[in-house]
Amino acid sequence: PDLASEGRRFEIAVADLRETHESNDRLVQSIEALMTTVVTIQRPDGSTDRVQLLGWNNLSDPKRPRGNLKYSIPPELALLLKDSTVFAKLEMEVLRAFTSKYALALYEAVARRVRLKHIFTERFSMDDFRELLGVEADKLTTYGNLNQYAIKPALMEVNALSDFTVTVMPEKTGRRVTGVLIGWGAKDIEGRKAAYAELQRPRVGRKARITGTVEEMLPPEVIE
Repeated sequence: PDLASEGRRFEIAVADLRETHESNDRLVQSIEALMTTVVTIQRPDGSTDRVQLLGWNNLSDPKRPRGNLKYSIPPELALLLKDSTVFAKLEMEVLRAFTSKYALALYEAVARRVRLKHIFTERFSMDDFRELLGVEADKLTTYGNLNQYAIKPALMEVNALSDFTVTVMPEKTGRRVTGVLIGWGAKDIEGRKAAYAELQRPRVGRKARITGTVEEMLPPEVIE
């Protein structure tokens, strides 16, 4: 309730963030990544707000095994997060399951659109779509590479693990792909059950299960 209160600081146990990892090195990397991430919000009047994702924090010792991480959210971002027109609750269990940064970006983008009434598709220029996925300017410069290494892996994970389905259709001007049409829709009850069931399984073997290439192991008595 007091998310946007001036000077508000939050705390979380370092052990809860580390889980079973022995040191804080990955935690430090994650925090620094959050601190250098810029949130861009386009308002209905066409104006754009940009704000840092994570503010002050006190994780200064990479070896510190215990204690609490104290941190703050920039007040400008806190106000945006309290505004239901620009913030959508993201399923943390789904977010943590993604192995592809492009899947995470695609999921976040569609999660903010999937509950819009009477809107099921959106067109993007290639530049805007690359920015949406977070693809660096000098990486995956051809659509073929972008499709193979970013779009397909992202679609595979999002469609398997989330409660909605996503399609990405290329649109051409002549022979050149100049944009994409993204479509989305909520899964039925069976689709949501299947996604939840996959989330409960280990990551090992997930790609094979999703693509239907999983091999059945023979029972020991048959091997003998």
